Amino acid sequence: MNMAGVSKRQQKKAMPPPDTMYCEQQINIPPELPDILKQFTKAAIRTQPHDILQWSAAYFSALSKGDTLPAKDRLEMPVATQKTDTGLTPGLLKVLHKQLAPKETISKEELQQKWKGLCLPSEQLDTLLALGNFNDNIHWMQFFALGCSALGGTIISALKYACEILTENEEGGAARIPFDTFKGLYTYLAQLDGEIPQDQIDSFLSSLQESVECQGGMVQTANFRDVIFPEM
Repeated sequence: MNMAGVSKRQQKKAMPPPDTMYCEQQINIPPELPDILKQFTKAAIRTQPHDILQWSAAYFSALSKGDTLPAKDRLEMPVATQKTDTGLTPGLLKVLHKQLAPKETISKEELQQKWKGLCLPSEQLDTLLALGNFNDNIHWMQFFALGCSALGGTIISALKYACEILTENEEGGAARIPFDTFKGLYTYLAQLDGEIPQDQIDSFLSSLQESVECQGGMVQTANFRDVIFPEM
């Protein structure tokens, strides 16, 4: 008897035909799977990544580690005044801030990983790193300030974006942030610009003190929207 032939016939009998239908009781679906896929789909729609596979890898990697997900809070509509060639958007910069701000100082490698996970162009990251003259250890709020400057061509535009991204107020309300945070961002950008004298920096910050005291130590865009800063 040809045992090989018998074995092959047994294997064929064991394999179900291609059109076999399974009932619900025969398929074990993990109970958490539907919600995982639902949340993933909603996050993908909100974030609109350029490379869905690359973003998905970053998403599920963060999910498995319990890290902040690379997902926007809401769908971001194009802004007419926003540069279209930056790659970075206010929504994506907010995602990076949620992911990296808790550490204050981050490694260049970690920033590159998060940046790649959001499918942002590496050339833009290289430009920002060179502009800030960063080494392997990066002060996150300084990089955040440069990210805001990439969204607008002036220091005042960068500060407006910073207030809108960092505010804890509900959407539609006044975009307010603590004065100390604002002071750090403005001072860094002004000194990096190199064309704003220190006495002008100090004078501008002093001019905000009265408004800051009336607003519980907070600064909002209305306090500085009429100030003219040089282009960056």
